[in-house]
Amino acid sequence: MNRRLTNILRFFLDECIPPIIRDNKYFMYPLLYVWFKGKNIRSIMNFKRNVWKMSHEEFVDFYNQRDSMAKDRPTDLSEQSINYMLSRFDADASSLLDVGCGNGYWLEKVRASHSKIKLTGCDVFDEKPFKSEDIHYQMGNIEALPFSDNSVDIVSCHHVLEHVIDLKASIDELRRVARKQVFVVVPKQRYYYYTFDEHVRFFPYKELLEYHMGMDTYHCKEVWGDFVYIGVPASK
Repeated sequence: MNRRLTNILRFFLDECIPPIIRDNKYFMYPLLYVWFKGKNIRSIMNFKRNVWKMSHEEFVDFYNQRDSMAKDRPTDLSEQSINYMLSRFDADASSLLDVGCGNGYWLEKVRASHSKIKLTGCDVFDEKPFKSEDIHYQMGNIEALPFSDNSVDIVSCHHVLEHVIDLKASIDELRRVARKQVFVVVPKQRYYYYTFDEHVRFFPYKELLEYHMGMDTYHCKEVWGDFVYIGVPASK
């Protein structure tokens, strides 16, 4: 299911159905059963309760084992968000690190648009999750990135912060590694216990994201159902 259809479905469920029905487990069970292809439904429905007690290994294992209709699309990013960010790169940037790079879709878009930028992907997978030989891959946890301070011009992180346990540590790491810009994308979404996306953090309005990012110089805009945040780390 592509991003546009997902946004339409999310808007209908979250905005048009009364919360007492929308967040009822009996109402949501058949929808989640279809979305997750009938696999591990109990653990998925209890995820928000159990995630706070998971070890990092258990957390990663949960995500590696899940199978949903969302995995059938190439990216969680909308083309509108992609184009918006690509047009706002620092003109002097020569390197980019994508944290939570997944299959490398965003990195490929950057390479096509900014061919001279050195690209690195970082994610929790043991093996490189994409085939591009000229894009470097480094396994790592967003809460403790294996990169030195101010080592990359641009750090991007898309549809990741809504999944993290330690939000402050994760954002601190993005800011620590970045030299010129930090690009963050999160869905505009209100909290519900039963959701299709295993989110534990929710950003229903952009001011909340702006507060958590904590940068003095930034721009944040809603683009096609997501908040796109572009910030400049302090003392840069």
